[in-house]
Amino acid sequence: MWIAIFAAVALAGIISVIFLVTRFHRFRVLEQLGEKHKLLSWLAALLPVGALMCTYFVNMFTMFVVLIHLMVIWIICDLIALIIRKLRHKPRTRNYAGGAALLLTAAVLGMGWYFAHHVYETDYQLTTQKSLGGEPLRIAMLADSHLSITLSGGEFAEQIQRIEAQKPDVLFIVGDFVDDDTKKEDMLRACEALGEMQLKYGIYYVYGNHDEGYYQYRSFSADDLRAALTENHVKILADETAVIDDRFAVIGRLDFYAPERLSADALAASAADGLYQIVLDHQPTDYDAEAAAGFDLVLSGHTHGGHIFPAGQIGLLISDNDAIYGHETRRNTDFIVTSGISGWAIPFKTGTISEYCIIDVSPAKS
Repeated sequence: MWIAIFAAVALAGIISVIFLVTRFHRFRVLEQLGEKHKLLSWLAALLPVGALMCTYFVNMFTMFVVLIHLMVIWIICDLIALIIRKLRHKPRTRNYAGGAALLLTAAVLGMGWYFAHHVYETDYQLTTQKSLGGEPLRIAMLADSHLSITLSGGEFAEQIQRIEAQKPDVLFIVGDFVDDDTKKEDMLRACEALGEMQLKYGIYYVYGNHDEGYYQYRSFSADDLRAALTENHVKILADETAVIDDRFAVIGRLDFYAPERLSADALAASAADGLYQIVLDHQPTDYDAEAAAGFDLVLSGHTHGGHIFPAGQIGLLISDNDAIYGHETRRNTDFIVTSGISGWAIPFKTGTISEYCIIDVSPAKS
């Protein structure tokens, strides 16, 4: 599937280059140049497209996002301009659609850059019929830091300080802490920041699909990551259950792609009965089974809240995920998907925000 997606993006990128050259050529100065020097006018139309393609030096995916967004917005502006000309019965004299497309694309991607790099706090309030030891539980949750994309190790440490200031009892890291492009120094600094936290119940972590690496060209191994997390008192759960202070149980699932991953039923059988059961599952892809197993709360990331619109909605249509963002309840199970504190590869978020979550769970009043 991913090969097909990447092929489609590459094809769209090639089409966008051709389309944009033809549209830049419509600007009056180039049309006038073309009356005397046709080849020179087309070469001049290539220049702004070439400038846009320089975003490749951020990374290849950024270039595709910029080119495809501009093409789509330009097509929309062209259609609107065509309708206006038909209604007014006037021919095109100036490329107002092109100017509008450039301004709108700059605005959309500018906001997308801000939402990717500015981290919000999102709060949830839940109740449970279980006792929780008679006291509320404050949970901090983050996922998809994909270090070195929009967050360096030092910037991640600043966000950890913000989270700690909210005085959570426990922090859950729900996968994709690092990526293939993560720098070792960023990984180590981020782990040190976690080790500096003072939390009542500590930090629990589950692997995401990127954590162990796909291409193995980064400067540290999966074992290095595991060691750095463990040395900084982060408890890694891989299809394992931890009972915390006889108040609640944390069930950490292996990633959906792991062939040895246990079923929800098998994990439920190993969990402590009567306690509030929290599942950490990187990908939100097993809602029906987790609800049937009777878990109380399932926390996920992976989707980045859609990241680039309409990617999330497409994921739902093809049943790649059960949800892309936010809170919902199935049977008696609460599910929360975070949009992530950062995102994979693309330094824009046009469909969502970057966030960490603070979740307050209170025992219901009798």
